[in-house]
Amino acid sequence: MKSDKRYKIALIVLSVLFIAQGALLVHFWKLSRPRPLKARQPLLIKGKIAIVLDDWGYNLNNLRPLADIKYPLTLSVLPNLPYSKAIARHGLSLGYEVILHLPMEPIEKYRLETDTILTSMDKDKIINIINRDLENLKGIKGVSNHMGSKATDDAHTMAVIFGELKKRGLYYLDSFVSPDSVCLNLARKMRLAFVRRDVFIDNKEDPDYIKSQIYKLKACARSHGQAVGIGHDRKITIEVLKEVMPQLEKEGYKFVFVSELVR
Repeated sequence: MKSDKRYKIALIVLSVLFIAQGALLVHFWKLSRPRPLKARQPLLIKGKIAIVLDDWGYNLNNLRPLADIKYPLTLSVLPNLPYSKAIARHGLSLGYEVILHLPMEPIEKYRLETDTILTSMDKDKIINIINRDLENLKGIKGVSNHMGSKATDDAHTMAVIFGELKKRGLYYLDSFVSPDSVCLNLARKMRLAFVRRDVFIDNKEDPDYIKSQIYKLKACARSHGQAVGIGHDRKITIEVLKEVMPQLEKEGYKFVFVSELVR
C-alpha cells in the first residue's frame, strides 16, 4: 500500500514538472519568434528653412556661442578682414556651410569695404576681385551680396559676377536689398544656381523682434515649401536661434543649408 502511494505521488510530481516544462518551452518559443516591425510614420516636413548669418570676419567674439547650435547654418564671410580665413575654417570644422559675402556697390553713401565691386569697374577688374576673394577663403559653396543695392540692379555687373560663379560651380544668394534687383531673371537666363532671401531676421537687436521675424520665416516656409532667413554675426541673434530652432523642428520644420534650396 505504501509503495503504491509513493508511486502515485511520484507520478503526480512528474506530471506537474512535465506540464511546467512544456509551458516554459511555449513561452520561450513565443519570445524567440521574429516580431513584425511597426511601420514608422514618416515625419511630415512642413517646410525647409535655411538660416544665413552675414558679416563674419571682423572679430571672433561669437564663435563660442555659435558652436552651441547643432542645426545647419550658412555663414556668410566678408573677405579681406582680419579674421575672415580663421572664421571660414572654423565654420567648416563645425560642419556649417560657408559662403563669400561679396561687397558690392550700394545706392546709399555707406563706408565701403576693401575691393567693393562697383558698377563703374570693367570686366577684368571685377573678375580679379572675385578670384582673389575666393582664393583667400577655401571651401566656399556660394556667394551672396554685401550691400549691393546699386550693383544688383545693374545687369552688366551681375552678368560678369554670375559668369565667374558658374565657371566655379558656385551658387548665388541674392540678399535682395533692392526691389529692382535683376538677379532672379538673370540667373534663370544664365542657368546659374540661385536662391533669394525671404526675411531679414535681426534688423532690430531685440529678442522679441527677432523671434517675430523667425515666425514670419516659418510662415513663408509653410506657404512655399522653403524659405531663407538672413541674420548677422550678433550674440543676441545666435541666442534666439539656439532657443527657437529646436521648437520649430518639433513643429515639423527642417533646417538645411542654403545649397539645398538653390534652383
